[in-house]
Amino acid sequence: MSGILEGKRVLITGVLMESSIAFHTAKLAQEQGAEVILTAFPRPTLTERIAKKLPKPTKVIELDVTNDEHLRRLADLVGEELGGLDGVVHSIGFAPQDALGGNFLNTPFESVSTAMHVSAFSLKSLTMACLPLMQNGGSVVGLTFDASFAWPQYDWMGPAKAALEATSRYLARDLGKQNIRCNLISAGPIGSMAAKSIPGFSELASVWDNRSPLEWDLKDPEPAGRGVVALLSDWFPKTTGEIVHVDGGLHAVGA
Repeated sequence: MSGILEGKRVLITGVLMESSIAFHTAKLAQEQGAEVILTAFPRPTLTERIAKKLPKPTKVIELDVTNDEHLRRLADLVGEELGGLDGVVHSIGFAPQDALGGNFLNTPFESVSTAMHVSAFSLKSLTMACLPLMQNGGSVVGLTFDASFAWPQYDWMGPAKAALEATSRYLARDLGKQNIRCNLISAGPIGSMAAKSIPGFSELASVWDNRSPLEWDLKDPEPAGRGVVALLSDWFPKTTGEIVHVDGGLHAVGA
């Protein structure tokens, strides 16, 4: 029996550690039949080492999503390797330290601007850079952390994720006529490199210990990766502009 991504060509960003959702997405995508290419920044060599743990060899391309030259050359580099694309995974987020950890009221705009550029605007930038390769339509899937709430310690990454969620809806609106779907997975907290950069992350994650209907495991990124792979597949042919929660059900439960 073939996998649900058989014959698909997928670009995946954000593979930094074996514990990341992006790594497990790449692993599952390969197991489900996809050809995968990775992008990395700022240390492509780190991603190349992690990529050796995937089931199949894959190329790693350096991509700074705030660098216009990197974005302009992306389609040519990916096209040389895969010929085209059927799916794109946006797993990119960054905020300077003074935009996190309880400093919300004192964060300067320069830091907010960086968080918005890297974490939200880049969904549009990445999608448009890949658009020439998606001639037959496809699926863009991003990762968010539920922006409906103000989370402890998360500070300006919260508004950045809210901007990401809005950006996804507008991309869904404007790219639907090209049969390109754009959806997000809203994942629960995972002990990834991104999480470790958030001061007081344990306080945020502890919310799941008391409120999540399904037991949540900070060390298990696979459920979120499965969600991404499902949205990349043809099993959601008419779903776009959606946010699918893979968070143990916490989003549905009050205090």
